[in-house]
Amino acid sequence: MQATRLTLVCHAVTPLQKQGRFAEDESVAMDWQGAALSLAGRYTKNLRLLCGPEARARQTAGLFGAHPVIETALRDVDLGAWAGQDIGQVEPDQLSAWLTDSSCAPHGGESVAHLCTRVAQWLQSLESQPGHVVAVTHPFVIRAALLYVMQFPVSMFYRIDVEPLSTTELRFNGVWRLRLETHAQAPEHGKIHAPQ
Repeated sequence: MQATRLTLVCHAVTPLQKQGRFAEDESVAMDWQGAALSLAGRYTKNLRLLCGPEARARQTAGLFGAHPVIETALRDVDLGAWAGQDIGQVEPDQLSAWLTDSSCAPHGGESVAHLCTRVAQWLQSLESQPGHVVAVTHPFVIRAALLYVMQFPVSMFYRIDVEPLSTTELRFNGVWRLRLETHAQAPEHGKIHAPQ
């Protein structure tokens, strides 16, 4: 049975992220030429390129291929009335409730529990689709995917940091696994040299 390889790529940084604001459907703020050169050829051409519907996900996906397929399951969490707001301007009790109760959605959007269910269902749909999928999405979606794969409780959601343009490698071959990769070169002739 051929394995499913899933590479989750976090979208590039946005102006609202730099300002400490909740996300909206904004564009990314990056050095396009430099990013394109550093990411060119990172993955083989024999892949399925998916992305969330937001501008920041679509723009970032363009670094990996010309025609990404929009997958609505990869959309960011719906922040309702908080979208675009400064985090410091949100009523503290509401923010605290949202951060501690995964079923709570004081902003009128989507709860973390609902997001986790949505992402888990999408991962389950990939289990019968072998091959390499590169999916450009959002920190919240990647956190939800990691909770599902690692079977962590939802209380661990905010203990996962996802940096812009970071990648998370997952594999499914009967069971989902997190795969940690290194880009360091192997020692010459397979020898490991002790530090001097």
